[in-house]
Amino acid sequence: MSASRRLPVDPIAEAKRQWVAHGWESAAAGMTAVTSIIRAQQLMFARIDATLKPFGLSFARYELLRLLAFTRSGRMPMASAIARLQVHPTSVTNTVDRLARDGLVSREPHPVDGRAAMLVITSAGVNLVEDATAALNSEVFEDVGLSGADTAELVRIIARFRKDSGDFTDPRPQPDPL
Repeated sequence: MSASRRLPVDPIAEAKRQWVAHGWESAAAGMTAVTSIIRAQQLMFARIDATLKPFGLSFARYELLRLLAFTRSGRMPMASAIARLQVHPTSVTNTVDRLARDGLVSREPHPVDGRAAMLVITSAGVNLVEDATAALNSEVFEDVGLSGADTAELVRIIARFRKDSGDFTDPRPQPDPL
């Protein structure tokens, strides 16, 4: 938010004051945490959207291209992409449809499962996602607006919350190599 649009009071702190004043003190800290996270997400998405706009990408489209570009062969089953992106299958299908329309990904038959599709990133998709990643790294990810220690602490706290909410499990210890 620009300096000229800054509010004279923190609306989340005011909401907390109101929660307490209305007798909801036991819920005030939780409401403050939830609304703070949502507002922080809005601020981060505004930076991400501004950075990706010149590339014609939404964050969802970027994530799918980046996921495919990270694979060894630039391809993965649609079901794997859905699982890794942690969004509704319809959302991934719509994203794939738009990326395919733009020539950034293609669908191919799965080599084993005739009912499944493989998503394949095209060379145009690779070039675009590499350029977009360089921009995101320099304009957003290298300086998210927090110190290194605060960033690490925030990631630890949110990861613990996500794990406790059933978002993921720790990998089982792998056997020692032979």
